[in-house]
Amino acid sequence: MEVSQKVIDALKSIGLNKYERNLYIALLMKGSATVGELADLAKVPRSRCYDTLESLADKGFVIIQQGRPVKFIAIQPSEALERWKRRYEEKIREMQRRIDEIKNSEIMKELEKLYKQGLELVEPEEITGTIKGKRLFLNHFESLLKSANKSLEIFAGSEVLREIYENCIDSLMKAKERNVEMRFLLTDSKDKELIELLKAFGEVKIANVDIKGEFAIVDSNNLIINLTKPSIESNYLALWTKSRNVTQHLIRPFFDLIWEKYSTKA
Repeated sequence: MEVSQKVIDALKSIGLNKYERNLYIALLMKGSATVGELADLAKVPRSRCYDTLESLADKGFVIIQQGRPVKFIAIQPSEALERWKRRYEEKIREMQRRIDEIKNSEIMKELEKLYKQGLELVEPEEITGTIKGKRLFLNHFESLLKSANKSLEIFAGSEVLREIYENCIDSLMKAKERNVEMRFLLTDSKDKELIELLKAFGEVKIANVDIKGEFAIVDSNNLIINLTKPSIESNYLALWTKSRNVTQHLIRPFFDLIWEKYSTKA
């Protein structure tokens, strides 16, 4: 029986590596099998079979049947998925507990001290990096927003601003409470509801120029620019820089020019 690519991709999406996927599928076909039988059927090196099967057992996909020889039994898929879900939830809770412990300990102070010492050795124009993937873009933007003390300017289309609003609403509200001055310059007026929502945080204008692209300026020194707008999220690419020279002498004047002369109040 051949297995569809959809099945393989689905198992990959929940964290099973190639050997784990192949062995679990082989075991489902056999029901019960030895390491030797599975190695041949799954095309997995025999030297890697046992540790991979133990990993599957730990995740709840396989039962180890002790004996001579040792055999392995596949867990029914619906039950296996439920077991893996519970195991994953336990891992997440444990990781959250460890992170909170570090954040509330002396270790955090030491880590922050190391960060500040290292930052002093780096020239501002060197603090630049690329961000790949929409989720990482939104995470990094929110991190910048959380540290904002003075201002936030965003030049973007409705689609990107909607994602920022929906994913960063709490940080936007806290920034407003800190009296961060916010200006939103939209390249279109398609999302009327979004425009009204943004007005609760700052001024909103519609750009009257045919310029596509997205960027955000935080506190006049942090700049994040979207370089692409693909339909595939993983190909989403952005540039972040903390260069005050680039932000204040190039991008901020561009934003101010469009804001003052080539836009209308929403």
